[in-house]
Amino acid sequence: MAVKQFDRKAARGKRHSRVRVQVSGTAERPRLSVYRSLHHIYAQVIDDAAGKTLASASTVQLGGGRNDLEAASAVGKAIAASASKAGVKTVVFDRGGFLYHGRIKALAEAAREAGLEF
Repeated sequence: MAVKQFDRKAARGKRHSRVRVQVSGTAERPRLSVYRSLHHIYAQVIDDAAGKTLASASTVQLGGGRNDLEAASAVGKAIAASASKAGVKTVVFDRGGFLYHGRIKALAEAAREAGLEF
């Protein structure tokens, strides 16, 4: 008899699906989507109605070699600056199925401090 293993990726996918039912970006209030990998953290401001990415930032673009709280807050500040260039002031936060904790929380708080409202 096989023992069923816990699939972390599938569990995150289920959480993300539940969140995405409620969260959708529009032209007036686009979606701030966050993805966290082992080595990098990515953020995008997306208009779901038009299917376009309005702004993006990541540790890959910033050239940060580390993936820690400081790098996440730098990405949060960068996404807020990039979004303000695109004319976006308010967004809907999509945590991407990740818990609002650690690097995700640091990115969100840095984006708020830099001027994004959500």
